[in-house]
Amino acid sequence: ALAFGAVAPSLSQEIAPEALALARKYVDLTDKAGIYEAILAQTAAQTSKLLSQQSPDIADKIDGAIVKILDQYKGHKDDLFNQFARVYATTFTQDELKQIVDFYSTPVGTKLASSSLEINDGIRKAMQVYTYNFGTEFVTKVRAELKAEGYKL
Repeated sequence: ALAFGAVAPSLSQEIAPEALALARKYVDLTDKAGIYEAILAQTAAQTSKLLSQQSPDIADKIDGAIVKILDQYKGHKDDLFNQFARVYATTFTQDELKQIVDFYSTPVGTKLASSSLEINDGIRKAMQVYTYNFGTEFVTKVRAELKAEGYKL
């Protein structure tokens, strides 16, 4: 575990500016879901719910304050995205990053990045069905094996 305020080694090591720039380009090319904006919206909604439950009589004032504070954060995703870029830049070589950026700059790379939410959702659903079916089948086979060995469950 890291001490409070400590930086993970991979985030503090020296990275060539060119590699960091390529990694950041990749992050920008693949941010089709608007990650930062989604974090802002989710946090604003949670804050509104929390504070409005505590003080329902000033719910409109709470939402007004939330809008003001949100404005302070809009357009400030660089800190988060620069951290993402550092992770990629410590994982891939500069040449690999160039190849990755080149790919995500192509029409098929753009399509892949744009489709990632739907793909991940489809994969998640397929895994849920597979896991459920596998679990049911596995238990049935274990019971059959135990029955074949003369045990009754």
